[in-house]
Amino acid sequence: MFITERLGLAVGSWLLLCAAAAYARANKAHTAPRHDQRFFYTNDVEEQVPLSVHIVKIERSHPELQLCTTLGDGQTFGMATVSEQIKRLPRSFGRPLAAVNGDFWDTSKYCKGRPRDLQVWNGEVVSSPAGDTCFWMDPNGQPHMTNVFSEFRVIWADGKTTPIGLNQDRGAAAAVLYTSVVGASTHTHGGVDLVLEPATNGVWLPLRIGQVYSARVGSIVPGGDAPLARQSLVLSIGPRLLPRVPACGVGAKLRVVTDTIPDLTGVKVAIGGGPALVHEGRVMHWEGFIHARHPRTAVGWNKDYIYLVEVDGRQNDLSIGMTFPEFASYLAKIGCQEAMNFDGGGSATMWVLGDVRSSPSEGRERPAPNALVIVLKQPAKR
Repeated sequence: MFITERLGLAVGSWLLLCAAAAYARANKAHTAPRHDQRFFYTNDVEEQVPLSVHIVKIERSHPELQLCTTLGDGQTFGMATVSEQIKRLPRSFGRPLAAVNGDFWDTSKYCKGRPRDLQVWNGEVVSSPAGDTCFWMDPNGQPHMTNVFSEFRVIWADGKTTPIGLNQDRGAAAAVLYTSVVGASTHTHGGVDLVLEPATNGVWLPLRIGQVYSARVGSIVPGGDAPLARQSLVLSIGPRLLPRVPACGVGAKLRVVTDTIPDLTGVKVAIGGGPALVHEGRVMHWEGFIHARHPRTAVGWNKDYIYLVEVDGRQNDLSIGMTFPEFASYLAKIGCQEAMNFDGGGSATMWVLGDVRSSPSEGRERPAPNALVIVLKQPAKR
C-alpha cells in the first residue's frame, strides 16, 4: 500500500502550495506522479513482510528545487538530529522540504561530529575526502557518485610539499589545516600551530575545493590549540613531523592546495557515505559480505528525478528493514539508475515538510553529523 503526498510547484514561483497537498491510497500498487508534479512524498507499506519505506522524489528539471548539506551544530561540527539540523539551516539556503541523515561520523575526541568523509557545505569544504564513496552535484547541476581522494597539501617556500588533512584529529606525525567549523580552537596538543593570513589579494576563505591559497604565517602558537574565528586558517604541524618540514617563522610564505581526485572544483554540494548501491541501473554486489536486515538510507537518481529513500527497520510489527542487496534492488525497481548508501541503523531518518515521517528504530531520532536536504530556492529576480 502506498500513501502519497504530492505538492505542485509552479515554475519560477517561490510559493510552496501546501494547500495542494493531498493523500492518495492504492492497494499495494505504485501510483506514478503526474508530469506537473515537481515534488512528492510516498510511504510504501508492505504489511505482510512487513516493510515501511519512505520516498521523496523531485524533478531535476526545476532549478528552484535544489540540494544542500547541513552541519550538526549549524555553523560547526556537532551531533544533532535531522530535525534539529533543519531548524539551524540558514534561511539563505532555501526553504527545507525534505531531508535524510547523511554520512557516518568520526568518533575522535577533539573533532566531535566530524563527518567521516568529504563534505561541501554551501560551497565550503569542511572535511577532506577519505577515499570512500561520495555524492556530489557538479557546477552544471549534474549528480555524481564515486570514490574521492584527497590531494590536499601545503607547498613550502622552498617548493617542498606536505600532505595535509582538514579539520580532523592531527596526530603527532601529521599536518592538518583547521577552519572555524571545528569550534573555538584547533584542540591540538604538541607541535606548533601556524596562524595563516592572506599573502595576496587572491582567493581566501571560505575554503573551497580546487583552489591554491597564497598565505603567510601571521603568528605561531607553540604547543598547539590556536584560537579560531570565522576568517581563521591554521596549519598545525605535529611534533614528529616538525623536523621534516622547512622551518617557518612569522612572515614565511606558503601555498595551500585543495585538489581532489576526481577534480571537484566549483562543487557546492558534496557528502560522503557508501557503499554504492546501484550503478548504471545495475545492482552492486558485495562478495563475502554478511547481509542482515537493518534500517537504511540512500540518495538515488536517474535522468529525470532525484530520490531520497529511507527504509524503517528493527521493528517486527512495522518494518524489518532490508539487506544491502534488497535495498539496492528496491532502489533500482523504483527507477534509480544510480544510488549511494548513507548511514543506517538507528541513524536512518526521513524528514518531510516539518515532520519526521520515518519510524526511528531506537524510538527517537538519533543525532547525526550532517544531512542531505531538498530546499526550495527563491527564484532570481528579473
